[in-house]
Amino acid sequence: MPKISREDALEYHSREPEGKIRVVPSKPTATQRDLSLAYTPGVAHACRAIEQEPLDAYRYTARGNLVAVISNGTAVLGLGDIGALAGKPVMEGKAVLFKRFADVDVFDLEVDTRDPEELIRVVKLLEPTFGGINLEDIKAPECFEIEQRLKAEMKIPVFHDDQHGTAIISGAALLNALEIAGKEIGDVRLVFSGAGAAAFGCLHLYLQLGLRRENVVLCDSKGVVHTGRSDLSEQKRDFAADTDARTLAEALAGADVFVGLSAAGVVDADMVRSMADDPIVFAMANPDPEIGWEEATGARPDVIMATGRSDYPNQVNNVLGFPFIFRGALDVRATDIDDGMKLAAVRALAELAREDVPDAVLKAYGVDSLRFGREYLIPTPFDHRVLLRVPPAVARAAMESGVAQQPIDDWAAYERRLETIVSRRLEVMHPLIDRARRDPQRIVFPEGEHEKILRAAKVVVDRGLAHPVLIARRDRVAAKMAELDLAEEDVTLVEIDGAPRFEEYAERLHELRRRDGLTLEDARERMRTINYFGAMMVEMGDADGLISGVSQNYPQTIRPALHVVGTRPGVTRVSGCYILIVGERVLFLADTTVNIDPSAEELAEIAHLTAEFAASFDLVPRVAMLSFSDFGSNKHPAARKVRRAVEILHREHPELEVDGEMQADTAVEASQLADYPFSRLQGPANVLVFPELQSANVAYKLLWRLAGAEAIGPVLLGMAKPVHLLQRGVDVMDVVNMVAICAVDAQEGKG
Repeated sequence: MPKISREDALEYHSREPEGKIRVVPSKPTATQRDLSLAYTPGVAHACRAIEQEPLDAYRYTARGNLVAVISNGTAVLGLGDIGALAGKPVMEGKAVLFKRFADVDVFDLEVDTRDPEELIRVVKLLEPTFGGINLEDIKAPECFEIEQRLKAEMKIPVFHDDQHGTAIISGAALLNALEIAGKEIGDVRLVFSGAGAAAFGCLHLYLQLGLRRENVVLCDSKGVVHTGRSDLSEQKRDFAADTDARTLAEALAGADVFVGLSAAGVVDADMVRSMADDPIVFAMANPDPEIGWEEATGARPDVIMATGRSDYPNQVNNVLGFPFIFRGALDVRATDIDDGMKLAAVRALAELAREDVPDAVLKAYGVDSLRFGREYLIPTPFDHRVLLRVPPAVARAAMESGVAQQPIDDWAAYERRLETIVSRRLEVMHPLIDRARRDPQRIVFPEGEHEKILRAAKVVVDRGLAHPVLIARRDRVAAKMAELDLAEEDVTLVEIDGAPRFEEYAERLHELRRRDGLTLEDARERMRTINYFGAMMVEMGDADGLISGVSQNYPQTIRPALHVVGTRPGVTRVSGCYILIVGERVLFLADTTVNIDPSAEELAEIAHLTAEFAASFDLVPRVAMLSFSDFGSNKHPAARKVRRAVEILHREHPELEVDGEMQADTAVEASQLADYPFSRLQGPANVLVFPELQSANVAYKLLWRLAGAEAIGPVLLGMAKPVHLLQRGVDVMDVVNMVAICAVDAQEGKG
């Protein structure tokens, strides 16, 4: 990670608009009617409804998705007691993380008091505004009483992140570190350095995970917290050890686990060397840990280490916890965040770390691989699956403990709602994913030895989308399959050499292409290539669909498919479609990949195929035939070609909502389309058919890269049997999405 300078940080914060957050309206305010609904007189109806039923505040206001981040600035990061105002940048940052990772809205509130009673009173008075309270950067020991009192006296969740956030994330890391070390939590001896809010939060949670109190030694700035000391606070007395050790170095001798939440440099290499085999060292002081990564790993090659820093592996980062815990708590209108909910978050994070890591996460961190082990104990903050795992686990735990006021009864719907926070692409794909699961098809992957295909096959199997057929040599994939826990009985492995139907395949290819000069020997040679062999499996009924292209150029993959499978009856040319999700809109763009300069007849065919494809997503296709001309405003031959295509479509497919020729802004903007009341489009188009490949390719790439659109595709349309191609370098989830499309295509072909 690059180092952040003071100048960089100040420029970032001062750039207009100053700070890091702003409030934006969530409802239309463009007309007088909008304002009358938002404020007077319409708002009175919402007020009366809440007066009659207070829980309706969750229905008619933003309360159910609104959290207060509250601090008095007495223990800000590693800066100490800098005051409420100076702590505001941190609280704004917390608000950003809530929104970015879990779509939770936040007001940051900096309360200028050091009096616990005054702070408690202020927070209690704010209860009608918020669905939850996140206490932040309040010094110990006052923070313990403040949280305890507020939890007891308020009916919304109160969560002191300094106590519980680090505990939850490090707890997940500890469970996985112990798994790697081959140790049980009930047997290990653990030493703490630090006796603040985070340390006691960790201690209490670890005890619930199975740590034994008699195996804990706590150290503060004066040394070991032991039973002979008379200067201990109530919290420290609870953990005073009956031990002869008086220094941190003495306590660490033979210890299994060190947890540091104290100060930089308090542990040295000799102290790490004195620990037990496979020592677990969580040096979490920020910004500089109790012992540096290089020093600890240099002292003990077998050390399992975590820090609070982002520039080393195993960062214990609270952002893995609080946004997702509040998401789950808010979604069931929980009255508390109890121990069961915290433990559920711990286990969800620990389990997720053991799964294959998505490509998007690897790209975010600039690495080729992240695998469960000594340097990957917990998920990274940019792993979108944390949102899909932790909130449901927290919500279930809230329901089990009885603190949920609105239990979830449709978990599939809830998980879909979470997926829409991650990506609209997941939402758009759901109809096809559901249909694919109902009748899994056999999908052949010619590039079955490629790592991304193997990882995609694991996801496909786990989700029940299809049965993967991998063209691969067993000795080349056995180790990777074992690493992914992909059992051989979950897939079909096909080796071309020695394949039982090889000769039959070659003879069929010769039959198909002999009048194009292909000899039987040529056919045998082509059958030794993965794409021809895979295409022939589909042609001969040994697979229901094919997906290829992750490691090859587009022509290399499409040519064998066209030679073997060909186009479906009545279709003259295949075409390519991209699905782009731009904000709330889902657009189907064609032809983006195949036909350079299609004729009017071919454009009409492309439009019909794309409309059919759009309908498979449970959408009503509205097709715009695009040009630089609006309904005859220009007589150029290029515009007339599009107009002829529209005439063909109106004649041959009168049921289709299609019109043109029209400019792109006319097609997608309702106010401009209204200038042409004679148009057959009843609203903005969702299928955009371009006059030639150049404009289609340029348009989809501009939208994709500059408008922040999410893309699915390209999808090959018009093949006689399901064949879909991938672009080189696609993510694993792009492959999985294409499997769903291919499987549904196969189902429809059989139906």
